[in-house]
Amino acid sequence: MTNSTASSSGVGPFDSLFQTGAAVVSAILFLAAIFVGWTGYSGGFIPVTGTELSVVSGAVGLMLLSFFGLVALVAAFFMESGFDH
Repeated sequence: MTNSTASSSGVGPFDSLFQTGAAVVSAILFLAAIFVGWTGYSGGFIPVTGTELSVVSGAVGLMLLSFFGLVALVAAFFMESGFDH
């Protein structure tokens, strides 16, 4: 094992405040994606805006919010804020 891998710090979602915030944003986005997908599947509407969703718009919302949730999860695991060093 080389010196750089032996002494490197572990990467995790709760090492800094930035990573904790990104993990929380990711969880909220995944929950919103499930809500929008289910609302589109059932043909309902979003309560705040009153927008009626179809299956297609619900699927688009599900994929878009899931993508942003995945980006926030990657940021939570692999990025550092840079302001704390």
